[in-house]
Amino acid sequence: MLDFDNYPIIAAVRSDEDLEAALKYDVQTIFLLSSGIMTIDSVLKKGHDAGKLIFVHMDFIQGISNDAPGVKFLATKGIDGIISTRANIISAAHDCGIDSVQRFFMIDSRSVETALETIRASRASMVEIMPGIAYKSIEKIKRNVRIPIIAGGLIEHKEEVFKALSHGASAVSTGKRELWGE
Repeated sequence: MLDFDNYPIIAAVRSDEDLEAALKYDVQTIFLLSSGIMTIDSVLKKGHDAGKLIFVHMDFIQGISNDAPGVKFLATKGIDGIISTRANIISAAHDCGIDSVQRFFMIDSRSVETALETIRASRASMVEIMPGIAYKSIEKIKRNVRIPIIAGGLIEHKEEVFKALSHGASAVSTGKRELWGE
């Protein structure tokens, strides 16, 4: 179970070096933004042995289709959740009984409305608003949904973490190692 009160920083990892660093930091959750079918077992073992929750981004995993059978396959491997921009992938995760993070990119005011419509229709466990410095979007979405919101993308400074959290985000995902220990 994700504990955003005690672990508001999520390590977003793109490389083996990032993963090794994240395993040493006091973060609860790792967003795996690069992986493959040949390494997923070892990554999950390392992560779970270190007490971390591992979420796999379905768009960035090599050798596994970005579809319902791909999600089912990963569920059999013991992943804690998936990340995707696609509602059908989010629904597949729900059907498999694993958590899901649906990503939304805020580029204009219509993006907020589209996100709200999709959130209502999908069965996501959480949403991630990108870029994470889109504070006004986070506030608007927070007023309309009852699931955790993660701010992700372009978060590079401690002040941006605090600002995202103060505007309604439950957690912040960042690739900046300096922030993982905050």
